[in-house]
Amino acid sequence: MIETSAVGRAGTPDEVGNVAALLMGPDGGFITGSDFLMDGGVTATFRFGDLLAFDDKLSRP
Repeated sequence: MIETSAVGRAGTPDEVGNVAALLMGPDGGFITGSDFLMDGGVTATFRFGDLLAFDDKLSRP
């Protein structure tokens, strides 16, 4: 699954920690009620990749 992500690798603890630090620090003071999906693009690849494959099947005779 990691190889098929948009970035092609797993995230590092520092990358996750940077988002946590942003949310807990003064720069994140105005961020409320948000989701931060940190999956390297796996969800977007899965979601849109499946839609494109489905669309191809519909458009072929």
